Amino acid sequence: MFLQRALVTFTLGPLALYVIYLGGWYYFIPITAILILAALEYHYLMQQLGRHTSQWLLLPLVALLAVTGQWPDLLDTNVVLVASLLVVMCYALWLYERRLSQIVAMDWAAMMGGVILIGWIGSHFLRLRTLPVMPWQWTMLAMLSTWIADSGAYLVGKFIAGKILLGRHQLSPRLSPNKTIEGYIGGIVLGTLLTIAIANYLGLPLIPALVLGLIVSVVSPAGDLGISLLKREAGVKDSGRIFGEHGGALDRIDSLVWSVTFAYYLALYVS
Repeated sequence: MFLQRALVTFTLGPLALYVIYLGGWYYFIPITAILILAALEYHYLMQQLGRHTSQWLLLPLVALLAVTGQWPDLLDTNVVLVASLLVVMCYALWLYERRLSQIVAMDWAAMMGGVILIGWIGSHFLRLRTLPVMPWQWTMLAMLSTWIADSGAYLVGKFIAGKILLGRHQLSPRLSPNKTIEGYIGGIVLGTLLTIAIANYLGLPLIPALVLGLIVSVVSPAGDLGISLLKREAGVKDSGRIFGEHGGALDRIDSLVWSVTFAYYLALYVS
């Protein structure tokens, strides 16, 4: 399993970084495709949980929010978000009037969750890459910071915790028993230090990079565990299989969506 994970990482990782560097349509098309696929996987998870979400509404709304991220001068993201939530509310009212659901409020919340998490927060993948100052550098740093923290936590937890370190303590025993506190701390240390090193190489300011590395390393496991909670409740191991042992699109962006969002607002503040 480790070799399969490593093979996918070393195959797709450099390609992803090159696409980030290119930007434009080369970046917009694969990112939007991943967001749409993640929305579809989210819809299937909600179906497993008994929620009446609509893929015919969710997918176009996610795609529209992606467009606002790529071309902010064309459509205002916040206006589109508010309009999307209004459309979702109308859908919930339609479910209620047609007596198609026993708990319409839960269906409404599930649809809003998909629009906000994958559509609005996910649009920051594109908003970050269209920043006026050092866009590909910030985007690359956010992605690498997340991958390093995740890989560091995995390697420390699997190969060091309980062997070189004093013990092996589960971070989330019920939800993800393989995650350890030792791995979590290792991910924070490696993620923060290597984020600073990468930022220095890319010519980005080091203090903001330190802040980003620390935030991403601390927070990103929560995104992973949040989606794991949905999968556990739905009775599935992965949201999909498009990335092999790495799971589906939703599995791949569960932490990244938060990282690029934090990076976007941090970069705006620094600029």
